[in-house]
Amino acid sequence: MGDTGLLLGGFVLLVIGGEMLVRGAVAVAEKMGMSPLLIGLTLVGLGTSAPELVTSVQAALAGSPGIAIGNIVGSSISNILFILGLSALITPMAIQSKALHRDGAVVVFSALLFSLISYFASLDRIMGSIFVTVLATYIVYAYYQEKLPSVAVGGHTSAFEKAEAFGELHEDMVGYGPGADARAEQTGIVFALLITIGGLAVVILGGKLLVDGAIGIARIYGMTERVIGLTIVAIGTSMPEFVTSVVAAIRKHGDVALGNIMGSNIYNILGIGGMTGLIQPTHVPAEIANFDNLIMVAASVAMFAFASRGHRITRIEGAALLLGYVTYIFMLLAKP
Repeated sequence: MGDTGLLLGGFVLLVIGGEMLVRGAVAVAEKMGMSPLLIGLTLVGLGTSAPELVTSVQAALAGSPGIAIGNIVGSSISNILFILGLSALITPMAIQSKALHRDGAVVVFSALLFSLISYFASLDRIMGSIFVTVLATYIVYAYYQEKLPSVAVGGHTSAFEKAEAFGELHEDMVGYGPGADARAEQTGIVFALLITIGGLAVVILGGKLLVDGAIGIARIYGMTERVIGLTIVAIGTSMPEFVTSVVAAIRKHGDVALGNIMGSNIYNILGIGGMTGLIQPTHVPAEIANFDNLIMVAASVAMFAFASRGHRITRIEGAALLLGYVTYIFMLLAKP
């Protein structure tokens, strides 16, 4: 199998494995009596980020920080400039939730924190611990916010909307949609555990194939691993977010589409960045620290500004985000 085949095969296995992992984990949690809210904020939120996590960890283990860090930063950039921009271009997105405005500030804070730390230090276990602690704090905050009576007025957090976006596309899954309780009864815990373990194994294999293919392509075509990580790998691992946000936008669920992007970026930067540092400490390539991180911060600020001003992301603003992404990709490829 050639490098392109490894890359494509890795993408396919990541999607299939990620689906199995989340379905199995949610089924197990249901059988153990976890609340749907807690399942959504933790298992669904973290589970849907499993492809990015495994890919970055595999790349770090392979000694390819350009792919490992490029995947984290590139996914965050493509989520905002490409996926959110395209979603808004398809259907202008009305933002009703006040909570999403607060979470927009969390996205900006996460991007700034990652950029500052990676500029002055390596992504080691201490820094990884900081990121994971901040993410855990945010999840606890989101959980208690969702339990407040005022949530009906203030709106849901982006962590909740990320889970909601996934649930809208998986109404047949245990824990979601009509008849969820009946499906939970029908799904045995042993079978659910096997699905979870099988999904994890498939995701790990897919991540390895993806990283091996990406490294091979970079060597053949003379591209840097950083560029491969920021573009092909990042876009590929962001496909679940692409599908869920575009579908939510078409259904005119603007809060869900935007919340999915915000939630994904929070989990990507803090969760994947933190876990990568904990599992396999790595350094941040200078090009990413000096340039790409700034693009990530700028994109986060733009999203926050668009969502806050007038509580609506228009087609013009969506087109501006897309134009920004095209310009960014051109600058990446134009550099020697």
